Amino acid sequence: MILFPAIDLKDGQCVRLKLGDMNQATVFNDDPAAQAKSFEDQGFEYLHVVDLNGAFAGESVNGAAVETILRNVKFPVQLGGGIRNLGHIESWLDKGLARVILGTVAVRDPALVKEAAQKFPGQVAVGIDARKGMVAVEGWAETSELSVIELAKRFEGAGVAAIIYTDIDRDGVLAGINWDSTLELARATSIPVIASGGLASMADIERMTQPDYAVLEGAISGRALYDGRIDSREALALLRQASPAAQQGRANQGSSA
Repeated sequence: MILFPAIDLKDGQCVRLKLGDMNQATVFNDDPAAQAKSFEDQGFEYLHVVDLNGAFAGESVNGAAVETILRNVKFPVQLGGGIRNLGHIESWLDKGLARVILGTVAVRDPALVKEAAQKFPGQVAVGIDARKGMVAVEGWAETSELSVIELAKRFEGAGVAAIIYTDIDRDGVLAGINWDSTLELARATSIPVIASGGLASMADIERMTQPDYAVLEGAISGRALYDGRIDSREALALLRQASPAAQQGRANQGSSA
């Protein structure tokens, strides 16, 4: 079970949005590379980064900040936001990203996602962000007619490494992850699912150690880590203790999918 600390980039700074609203951003650090190194030093094993400006612009905007992060840390980094074509994907992987996250393009051009997943095995994830069960795109500015599970089903067997599922109505407000919808998605697909949006407290971490939650690959935490509601060392210790159960749970899910 992986706990991914999140760095959301807006205008070169580490921020957290409230409900996906770019006008409701709290700045937590103006040095993203230093923040990434801090997370690595705390013992995290994987970093989640989003280029918020890029998600709206449809191209990399905070690329310089991401490249500086990559130069300063050794643990793997996954990036989403504004990655819309094979050129973007290949360029970022060449720069040292472990995994790219495709969101809007997964709705607009699923064939591109499948092509990328085949060309770059293990390095392409799909980001599914939703409001009331319907997929949102273009930096969460638009809601599509697709349900979360319908979109996930499009990529069964395509080689997608993971699905990052975010309930936008929970994001950045410490309301707790929408566990019911997240687990429903995880049970509906053989693709590993990472929970995102609303991880609020150590109680959420403890919940993730329970057998029913072992179908998940992990969860992403942002604001709760920045403001100390989640103790990183305690959280990582809890999840590592639970990892054998998580591995067995995912194995069971794979055999039944």
